[in-house]
Amino acid sequence: MRVLFLGDIVGRSGRLAVLEHLPELKQRLAPDFIVINGENAAGGFGITEKICNELFDAGADVVTTGNHAWDQREIIEHIDREPRLIRPLNFPSETPGRGAGLFETKDGRLVLVINVMLRLFMDALDDPFAAVERVLEDSPLGAAADFILIDTHGEATSEKMAFGHCFDGRVSAVIGTHTHVPTADGMVLATGTAYQTDAGMCGDYDSVIGMKKETPVNRFVTKMPGPRLEAAEGEGTVCGALVVSDDRTGLALGIEPVRVGGVLSPAWPSI
Repeated sequence: MRVLFLGDIVGRSGRLAVLEHLPELKQRLAPDFIVINGENAAGGFGITEKICNELFDAGADVVTTGNHAWDQREIIEHIDREPRLIRPLNFPSETPGRGAGLFETKDGRLVLVINVMLRLFMDALDDPFAAVERVLEDSPLGAAADFILIDTHGEATSEKMAFGHCFDGRVSAVIGTHTHVPTADGMVLATGTAYQTDAGMCGDYDSVIGMKKETPVNRFVTKMPGPRLEAAEGEGTVCGALVVSDDRTGLALGIEPVRVGGVLSPAWPSI
């Protein structure tokens, strides 16, 4: 199976970049399934029903989120109605929405998508390791799902790496989000799980992690509060990864980065 994962969409720049480049990505990479992290899509803070629908109409099969999931309050009701929009699994049990879902490709194969938020330098949520263990007990790779993808939304590279090794051989891919910077460590781990610490953002990289430069620079220089951060509006880069799996086992055969548009050097998968 061929699964395309795109990192955090940040603001209008990121949305436009995804909508512009996704048709070519679909044509050239022929993905069977597309997952996009959309948690910063609405002006850099959260996501709306309208934006969700734009992404689904463009070809996304699932939209994941993270710590900004609830910034746009309208999404609280919508997330219960829309199973293709998922929030971190390890929010408290009474939180609206779902943290995982089993989805069918056009040819009938099953993809389990899990979204978790890690805990180092992040909000204190339930144990993400234990939460995923419970899901995998009920839905193991090769039995309940042909492909299992985990979006690890977290700050610390060490915690993301530990997560990948913990579930190596039991899921198809573990790909990180949240830091908005693509890492160069895409690899297949020892027992068959594709891994990348962070997919990077879909947004304007002439910025400070997707935000207009002046306010965050001033905050760091002066240590004083300033205006609310605003999403940068220049040409966006689409960043993510393509994972190819073995249909017999569900384990990864390869993972390669995707970078299209904007100021970053382009990267087109060859797998």
